[in-house]
Amino acid sequence: MNTSTAVPAAATDIVDFWRRGRHYWFRKDADFDRRFHDGYIALHLAAARRDLDDWNRTPTGALALLILLDQFPRNAFRGTAHMYATDPLARHYAREALAQGHPDHVDPRLRLFFYLPFEHSEDLADQELSVALHAALPQGERTYAERHRDIIRRFGRFPHRNPMLLRVTTEEEQAFLDGGGFAG
Repeated sequence: MNTSTAVPAAATDIVDFWRRGRHYWFRKDADFDRRFHDGYIALHLAAARRDLDDWNRTPTGALALLILLDQFPRNAFRGTAHMYATDPLARHYAREALAQGHPDHVDPRLRLFFYLPFEHSEDLADQELSVALHAALPQGERTYAERHRDIIRRFGRFPHRNPMLLRVTTEEEQAFLDGGGFAG
């Protein structure tokens, strides 16, 4: 493992790409998804194999890992189970990054991406952590974290994921979705 604390150029490139695309962060846009996929699929796979573990030593490297493992799949593999395949690894890196204080050393607009792996979790303890972490962010972000937590409190999972994960949707979950409940 590399013991250097220099930020790899590829990590900086990922963070810069993500920052420039902020208008697409929470929107569905096929062109953005394609550019993200084509530009970074090899790095996503390397991160998933844990070939980039040493990136977590720096704030920028850690942020790049979280983008590759938490955000990239949601864009590149939209509508498939692979959207969630690297979520546990993203949470692992996010916990390490938090312990090292990395969120305090990045652009404040990007801190959110250290917290989203917990917001995306179907574990209530992770959801509570997400809400606590989001407390320092603008109200809109806090509200969104609370909505995610409340869904996990109610159902123990995100019902909108059921079809992709081949899970049976309960009547209560279907009523929630039909009534305009969070659909991802």
